[in-house]
Amino acid sequence: MTVLAMHQPNYLPWLGYFDKLRRSDVFVLLDSVQYPRGASVANRNRIRSGAGELLLTVPVRVPKGREGKAPYTEVELADERWRAKHLRSIEQAYRRAPCFEAFFPEFAAIVEGAQTFCGLTVALVRWLARSLGIETETPLLSELGLPEAQKNDLIVALCRRFGADVYLSGRGAASYNDPADLAAAGVELRYQEFEHPVYPQQGEGFVSHLSALDYLLNCGPLAASG
Repeated sequence: MTVLAMHQPNYLPWLGYFDKLRRSDVFVLLDSVQYPRGASVANRNRIRSGAGELLLTVPVRVPKGREGKAPYTEVELADERWRAKHLRSIEQAYRRAPCFEAFFPEFAAIVEGAQTFCGLTVALVRWLARSLGIETETPLLSELGLPEAQKNDLIVALCRRFGADVYLSGRGAASYNDPADLAAAGVELRYQEFEHPVYPQQGEGFVSHLSALDYLLNCGPLAASG
């Protein structure tokens, strides 16, 4: 049985993203789908600083006239000052975390070397997955050479491409999924069941639903904690 899942390559996603990735045999990064209009998690996520939660946002620019139409691959990095700001904020927040020294240098190298927004997010998703101990294949949609398709047609096309017979979906996409349509194509629809763990963090108490970077720098690979 081969399980397929997919998601946009967002900036420093939360642990639920990587839980779905870990439960899949193939996790397609949807780099050629439409970049969302307005504020979203596409280019931002939260970490925990000494003063509380801190939102890190990568400034981006969509080509003029392509708002609401441009794919992730066309989105450009806007203001270069974000790199130093993010690295400084993360270093200040996590420099005393148990796994900071082991992982921060690689993270910083990716942030400093990224030439495009999509290149940045894809590289960070793959690095986070690898650092967390996840070995799932992460192909890019743009490199698969599939005819353009949306929703259930895209799911079926991807499952056929990789020989998958199970599609693992997040609950947030339930309104888009058609179980009967997928079943007719030989694809079983399953929904991710994820309970956010409570783990050691810097500071008092626990803050949930931060970037998975928070878990990695505090705890290391997922396998290390079971």
